[in-house]
Amino acid sequence: MVKIAFSPIYYHKLPEGHRFPMLKYELIPEQLLHEGTITQENLFIPNKCGAIDILRTHDLEYYNKLINQQLSPSEQRKIGFPQSPALIERELVITRGTIDCALFALEYGCALNIAGGTHHAFAERGEGFCLLNDMAIAADYLLYKKLVTKILVIDLDVHQGNGTAKLMENEPRVFTFSMHGKNNYPFHKEQSDLDIPLPDGISGHAYLEILEKTLPMLLETVNPDFIFYLSGVDILSTDKFGKFNISIDECKRRDELVLKMAYENKIPIAIAMGGGYSPDINDILQAHCNTFRIAANLF
Repeated sequence: MVKIAFSPIYYHKLPEGHRFPMLKYELIPEQLLHEGTITQENLFIPNKCGAIDILRTHDLEYYNKLINQQLSPSEQRKIGFPQSPALIERELVITRGTIDCALFALEYGCALNIAGGTHHAFAERGEGFCLLNDMAIAADYLLYKKLVTKILVIDLDVHQGNGTAKLMENEPRVFTFSMHGKNNYPFHKEQSDLDIPLPDGISGHAYLEILEKTLPMLLETVNPDFIFYLSGVDILSTDKFGKFNISIDECKRRDELVLKMAYENKIPIAIAMGGGYSPDINDILQAHCNTFRIAANLF
């Protein structure tokens, strides 16, 4: 049984201009429940993440700025959101959701966060709509608790996971893999353990061919006992910022490759949704729901 982190705080009480991209967090569970892919038993509501878990990854000064609403106008512009108590509360819930998903994945094999994948957050700052790096925090939590020994981060969002790469650059127990748009945000890339930058306009066939060759190599060389998977759907050809030529069915095939690798090799996997900015919310919803459908079918 897959477990799914969900809370209404993901999308309510945010500035009006930011509500549309947040709408998917409400619609995904509604659709999955409606079609019978999941039941209420699959869903759980996380609490807020505590300071002790955040501060293994993020700097105290930055954490205090977030909690006390003391980000400068420049810091807020870099993040892309105006600061508000609701925004910080949302981020704390998302972060705890990814930690809980990691724990549920250890128990059930797979768990998914209907949010998360905030991979542009650094130890001392946020950027690109990311305030706290939920996967890095969850990875540090698992390692601190000695629940795993080697983590593989598979980041297939169209944007490089620059914050995750930087946070984990000196942590040999975490291997970061990012396959992303070469010419896309962030324009200054950090160095992951493995980066595969892709050209604008890459076809789904070429994309999947690269991924099919890379995943077995990672499995053999990294030998992970846990996987975090960032399954952004901003790789779609319909995405406003993606610059790739990848269909919804090809995006689904991508998820199948990653999840089947985890399932067949009995490696627990925790998944976060990442980006998705297609103008038609139905494209975003269908692509994200496919990730849940595959997980529910396998696990």
